[in-house]
Amino acid sequence: MTGIDPLIHPPARLQLVAMLASVTEAEFAVLRHHLDVSDSVLSKHVSTLVEAGYLAARKGTRSGRRTTWIRLTDPGRKALGAHIAALRGLIDGIDGPASV
Repeated sequence: MTGIDPLIHPPARLQLVAMLASVTEAEFAVLRHHLDVSDSVLSKHVSTLVEAGYLAARKGTRSGRRTTWIRLTDPGRKALGAHIAALRGLIDGIDGPASV
């Protein structure tokens, strides 16, 4: 099916990129809290999407603590848009129960 992106499609990844689409960047801990996942689960999703070029990560310090900020890249934004369009196409194609 054209447009459905297997990298974005898993629910946690779709929620992650959707959250990042509305902000410049977000702290790893904030994302983890809102997605209600463990550090290791979020880290794996982020790593997969960074490798695909959909996300970028930067490390730094805030209030003396090391932290990581995650942002959606332009290719990630385009992939999300295409994925959403494909989902809308699926939904629009549903007319109701079909007669056999």
